[in-house]
Amino acid sequence: MNRAVSGLLIICAASLSGCTQLPSLGPDFRSPTLQLPERWANAPAAGSASAHLSDWWRQFGDAQLDALIDEALQGSLDLQLAQARLRQARALREQAIGGFFPTLSASTGASDNSPAMNSLATPTVYDAGFDASWEIDIFGGSRRALEAATAEQEASAASLDQARVSLVAEVARNYVELRSYQRRLQIAIDNLASQSETLQITDWRYQAGLAAASDVEQARTSREQTRASLPDLEVGIANAGNRLAVLLGLNPGTLRERLAAPAPLPELPDSVATGIPADVMRQRPDLIAAERKLAAETARVGQKLAQRFPSLKLGGSFGWQAYSFAALGGADTLARGASATLAATLFDGGRLRTAVEVQSAVQEQALISYRSSVLGALEEVENALKAYAAGRDRVDARRAAAVAARNAAQLARQMYQSGLADFQKVLETERTRLSTEDNLASAEAGMRLQLIALYKALGGGWALAAQRPDAGATSPAQPTAQNAS
Repeated sequence: MNRAVSGLLIICAASLSGCTQLPSLGPDFRSPTLQLPERWANAPAAGSASAHLSDWWRQFGDAQLDALIDEALQGSLDLQLAQARLRQARALREQAIGGFFPTLSASTGASDNSPAMNSLATPTVYDAGFDASWEIDIFGGSRRALEAATAEQEASAASLDQARVSLVAEVARNYVELRSYQRRLQIAIDNLASQSETLQITDWRYQAGLAAASDVEQARTSREQTRASLPDLEVGIANAGNRLAVLLGLNPGTLRERLAAPAPLPELPDSVATGIPADVMRQRPDLIAAERKLAAETARVGQKLAQRFPSLKLGGSFGWQAYSFAALGGADTLARGASATLAATLFDGGRLRTAVEVQSAVQEQALISYRSSVLGALEEVENALKAYAAGRDRVDARRAAAVAARNAAQLARQMYQSGLADFQKVLETERTRLSTEDNLASAEAGMRLQLIALYKALGGGWALAAQRPDAGATSPAQPTAQNAS
């Protein structure tokens, strides 16, 4: 028995090794050749160096933002979902590897043939043994299935990285929005205090007969309009805080006390390294995932094609049969059997042929989707670069406007107190000051949001697979897919 089992294992190993060396039907995957520009059209003058994007948010120098992102990477439900999908893809790959090996089963039992009336009794027959069946992968169907499963696993790993990219960008974006709302709320409160003071001065002048009653009502109207803007800003703060909590995997409102104290917006870095367009191909995990999905669909073409060719299945049994259970295992009860079956589909109404055509169309769709994803990624980077550059000019202009508006409001107020200007001038300059200061706060936050969008478009926020503790090792039993750049 030991010799028989050993021989079976040797034959299996030799056959498996031979199968992996056979050519596989269908096209071998090769990465599509793409025409990429040599540089970004809207690249900053000092932005040609390759960017280190795995932890880009630390360039903001905001310890609280760093802590929030670290917590999100640990507690995010979106990441947990992507990790579960990766575990599923790994299990499916292991399942595909199992297709290379025979199925071995063991059984034991007893059968009692019921005799006809008035005939001699038939004794009970006992049996025990092993049965094996194995479909030889002659035309590469199992090998292509493994290639597809491996590519799907790599696509799932890239999708996990893309979830990290999106999570980091979303946390940073909501944090900047929260700080922006807090700053705008403080600007509105400061202006409310100033307008309350103006209302008081106007009321004094009215009581002294130096101002009309309409001036008092206009001052009160202006103040109440400013007060009416406060609830919207408070809602914005609450919404951003709740969103941050959910991104961290916490209940909404959990971060309210932690983020209640206003803080400055994160500092902008001195320069932004954008690299070259070719860097996006290796930096953006969504493009890596799209390329791996294309590889999987290419392998499935060969898998479908192999189903049109004959299949060879080997079978064997090894066991014992006896009329008593105690006799099992004796040399005279040994039973062996072997079989080989070559089967082919002669007619199926074209189902197998059209299955290949369907998969070829799916592969073509994956190729088009990949190329479209690349163009979309280049567009996102170009748009983000242009928006960031325009945002800097916008901030400079609005900062100058805010300074001028504050000076104008102060001069108009002094002239009104001296009787050299009417009250309408005071109201206009105060409204302009509030608007320009609010616009400046929004523009400064917008620059940070545009920089976050740029880092996301460049593919920042994840580490190389070799640097991650959850990176799965490639099985040595995996047949090598033929890839070419």
